[in-house]
Amino acid sequence: MGMLRIMSRRGDDTVMWDSTRVAMGDEEAIAAVHEAERIFEQQRSRGATAFSVGTGQTPVRLEQFDSAAEQIILLPKVVGG
Repeated sequence: MGMLRIMSRRGDDTVMWDSTRVAMGDEEAIAAVHEAERIFEQQRSRGATAFSVGTGQTPVRLEQFDSAAEQIILLPKVVGG
């Protein structure tokens, strides 16, 4: 199971997909991955930072969407002032 978590003022939003169902060609699972990738690209273009987080693993910064990641966390660009 993969998950994209988008941090925001409201807390966090999530998009989840089942990698096994994606591999089997399930249209709903594939659509969820496409939606997660769309959001990832949109947020990255706005300056968000992305990290892949897996159980028992050190977080790794991502530059590209990885549908095989256990969990991707998107943090919005921090603006000071």
